[in-house]
Amino acid sequence: MTYLDYQATTPLAPEAFDAMLPWLRDQHANPHSPHRAGRAAKAAVEVARAQVAALLPAGGRVMFTSGATEALNWAIKGVGGATVTQATEHAAVLDTVAASGRANVVLPVDRGGRVAPDAVATAVQETGAGLVAVMLVNNEIGTIQPVAEIGAAVKPLGALLLCDAVQGYGRIAIPEVCDMIAISAHKIYGPKGIGALWVRDGVSLTPLLHGGDQEGGRSGTLSPALCAGFGAAAALAKTRMAEDAAQAARLFDLARARLSGWTLNGPDEQRWPGNLSVRRDGLDVARLMSDVRDVAFSAGSACASGSGRTSHVLRAIGLSDAQARATIRVGFGRYTTEDELVAALDRLAAAADAQKVAA
Repeated sequence: MTYLDYQATTPLAPEAFDAMLPWLRDQHANPHSPHRAGRAAKAAVEVARAQVAALLPAGGRVMFTSGATEALNWAIKGVGGATVTQATEHAAVLDTVAASGRANVVLPVDRGGRVAPDAVATAVQETGAGLVAVMLVNNEIGTIQPVAEIGAAVKPLGALLLCDAVQGYGRIAIPEVCDMIAISAHKIYGPKGIGALWVRDGVSLTPLLHGGDQEGGRSGTLSPALCAGFGAAAALAKTRMAEDAAQAARLFDLARARLSGWTLNGPDEQRWPGNLSVRRDGLDVARLMSDVRDVAFSAGSACASGSGRTSHVLRAIGLSDAQARATIRVGFGRYTTEDELVAALDRLAAAADAQKVAA
């Protein structure tokens, strides 16, 4: 199997596995217990917290969660007032905003998937919104949003800025202007089941979960193994950021060349190159997946697979339902080799060509 679905999840880094193993096999203490074994587990959690924080702005606190979905829910529900966001956000933002019942605003984006900073500022002024939620890198088309410019536009208006940095954390610099940042371990070669919410000093949130208040606003027993894996993955990402970005750029250029007859979704520039969303008129993606079963790629976002709906992201950038249904997303990263990428893309292209001939 050739794995080309890095936006859905990434392979577990060996370094992260090695960091987790002692806490799965040999040590089992609760990190919130006061005895020596508990204190050792707590120390491992705090080392991981520092490793995760090293890729985030200074002047804030990392609070571990079960993942980015919980982190985003906590940030949105924990701030009073309306939220201004934009149409290509992840469902974890859009659905949470919709469920709040507040007078929220969802702004349109341009053909490249970017929202205009001045439009965000205008919406904040008109609604008195207390929160702006804008993702850093889009999970379906790779667009990098102008988060720094949006922050500069809304900060004088008193709104807090929440950034879903799941696809950008460990890959590109996160703007200092953010007030809250949601991240996830399994998108940076760490384990599934753990994420974090970074909150700027002085920002107060209403708790989402009640119980033991282990994370100072978030209740629940932490897993030292998951924390250790997250920390190791973050530390590795920090040292490899430039190398990983160069690898993604090389693979993107190679992939574009192999799929030269396909149309790119999203911008040519201002995008994360490890994400390639392309379409081909008349393509039956379900049939393509059946014909090339040993290549793992996506028809869109894995989070909405099986729903039968076309991607809200692709609709938001102006694609028709037919164009959205003829789209595939190919994701690659640290462990993708050029040879396996070329072989997989050539198989996809040949299968797509066969569809056209049969038609």
